[in-house]
Amino acid sequence: MTSTPAFVPGLELARRFYTEAVAPLLEEAASGIPHSAARIGPGSEVLGYDTPRSADHEWGPRLQLFLRPRDVSRHAGRIGHVLTERLPKTFHGYPTHFAPTGEDRDIRVMRPTDGPVHHRVEITDVSSWFTDTLGFDPTSTITPADWLRTPTQRLAEVTAGALFHDGLHTLAPARAALRWYPHDLWRYVLACQWQRIAHEEAFVGRCGEVGDELGSAVVAARLTRHLMRLCLLMDRRYPPYGKWLGSAFARTPAGARLTPVLTAALAATDRHERERRLATAYETVARLHNRLGLTDHIDPTTRPYHSRPFRVLRADRFTQALLAHVPDPTIRQLPLPEPPDTEP
Repeated sequence: MTSTPAFVPGLELARRFYTEAVAPLLEEAASGIPHSAARIGPGSEVLGYDTPRSADHEWGPRLQLFLRPRDVSRHAGRIGHVLTERLPKTFHGYPTHFAPTGEDRDIRVMRPTDGPVHHRVEITDVSSWFTDTLGFDPTSTITPADWLRTPTQRLAEVTAGALFHDGLHTLAPARAALRWYPHDLWRYVLACQWQRIAHEEAFVGRCGEVGDELGSAVVAARLTRHLMRLCLLMDRRYPPYGKWLGSAFARTPAGARLTPVLTAALAATDRHERERRLATAYETVARLHNRLGLTDHIDPTTRPYHSRPFRVLRADRFTQALLAHVPDPTIRQLPLPEPPDTEP
């Protein structure tokens, strides 16, 4: 019976796999052909959140190998074949062969084999890989539309991970170009996030006032998510999708302070406690905004919602202040998010 190897974080495993197994074979089979190697894209290990559980699918000794476009057409097949035939069957105790899990898509899992290795070394070129992943090529001009239509999860996946070798001298610059939004767009993205809060901050109280504690709790949960994403954006970190949002938020400067507050807001059983906890969170995040220096100082205290007795921040004040400091009129005039649940 084969014992389970001690867990190695996936990025470290990929780095060793490239250095100790893949690179020597490339030196023999593709000497003189420049390449870059990295582990980026989808995968919990790319964001640094993998655990032994991750090994149940698409995790293990794997990486991307980038060639020049002309070399992909000429040499990718041969290099892939060399890796299939000559990679070790196991690497530091982990199989290098990936077998189908039986699911509809081509999802694979590490399995021992006595035959050729179906490896997970993806061979491609930089422009094609980014275009397939993001819908645009960051080695060319990146437009505002490119930035804004790309989910933050995707931007996190291509800027995190690890670069092991950049013989092409294009992969590192492409990743650097995507490291964060241009300054005007950052202000706009923050303005949009504040606007999402503004749309619903009064509803926690209003739902509770009419006896709808469940509805109040649902709104509070959505506002909590908006605040977590806002903290990540203010810290210049791309918010990941739901599975890793809390893990990413915990690593922000505000995470330790706000996690118990937001947890208490979600656990509250009446709207007054919910409002009180959220008000604390609003004021904390508002003060963090003021420290960024992106706008003039904005009063960070909560207040009644017009004549109604609901505690809100009036987050739209932050939206308008941010937009007022966007000098580019094409960015400043972009539409803001509509209220949720208003579509036909």
